[in-house]
Amino acid sequence: MTGIFGLVTGVVVGVLAGLYLRTSSPERHSPAPARHDGATLPSGIAEVLSAIPSSAVVLDSADRVLRASSAARAFGIVRGDELVIGELLTLARQVRRDGVIRETDIEVAVRKFGPDATSFAVRVAPLGGTGLVLVLAEDQTEHRRVEAVRRDFVANISHELKTPVGALSLLAETVQDASDDPEAVRRFTDRMRQEATRLTAVIQDLITLSRIQGAEPMAEPTRVDLGYVVEDALDAVRMPADAKGIELVGSGAEGVAVLGDEGLLGTALRNLVANAVAYSPKNTRVAVSVGVSRSSVDVSVADQGIGIPQQDLERIFERFYRVDAARSRATGGTGLGLAIVKHIMTHHRGEVTVWSKEGSGSTFTLRLPRPESRRVEPAGNSDRQEAAQ
Repeated sequence: MTGIFGLVTGVVVGVLAGLYLRTSSPERHSPAPARHDGATLPSGIAEVLSAIPSSAVVLDSADRVLRASSAARAFGIVRGDELVIGELLTLARQVRRDGVIRETDIEVAVRKFGPDATSFAVRVAPLGGTGLVLVLAEDQTEHRRVEAVRRDFVANISHELKTPVGALSLLAETVQDASDDPEAVRRFTDRMRQEATRLTAVIQDLITLSRIQGAEPMAEPTRVDLGYVVEDALDAVRMPADAKGIELVGSGAEGVAVLGDEGLLGTALRNLVANAVAYSPKNTRVAVSVGVSRSSVDVSVADQGIGIPQQDLERIFERFYRVDAARSRATGGTGLGLAIVKHIMTHHRGEVTVWSKEGSGSTFTLRLPRPESRRVEPAGNSDRQEAAQ
């Protein structure tokens, strides 16, 4: 990034300096001496600045702004003919004084929608011997946010993999020491099986997330029978639901189809239903309902569980984010399920939303674009019916 930024700066400085020298040469002006005090901006520089995506500012020898790109004004770096960021102004004066190009990173509280502060990679360079100084500021806020997410992901996945691997190693040693106690061996091998299952779940979720993250929306989706997808999701959690006395209810899905990837949509719905069962108390109900509007098909999963605190609602779709880490591990969660759901919906040009209130349960809704026909016969549906017979 720094190398590209430096190359762009070098090209811009060269072009602007050339334009300035050409337009201020005696051959191009009247006999009056050319002005090199930076009081005017030569023609052509405005066109160059307009093509620069960075925030670009040209200052004269009196620190007055002769030209600023639209990005510089949008970020609030320039107001009127003043460069309002003191740190940038100081750098510009130093560069004008000694002619040495300077680079730095700054974080500025700017008047702009989005983050409270914006991070800039800054490069300040002189424009020949004219007294003009070019200030380039590249917005790095999103780049740094992505880097922070990447670092957090690496740290989290290292922890998630280290925990079951460490437990398996410890349990193996314990089994070896308890070889003369069959009951202890059975107990510890059961724990080893649980940790191995947890490790497998984390790896499988990572594979799924890696496969769908950043993927372009499908060019040629197929018709997916939501009745089949809902029934499959409910069947997948029937045993744990029966063990807790949780009633599973599905409604509205028969005859409704959407365009997409049946396997991915099934994964998304199974994750939501599994979470609903895992976080619901005994003898409650989990309901999956399908509704069709003029523009979308909504698949909702509602439970009567513990609910989600308001302050956590915006973060629950982050990878490895857990409202209650201890409870999540006790239920076997990997912390990736909702992130997978979010990426699957993005992959389908849809969205996932959540309503929740502590003590009153939660409702997650998968909203998918509606296909051309409200009621369709999905491809392969007749084959399933024949197979069922």
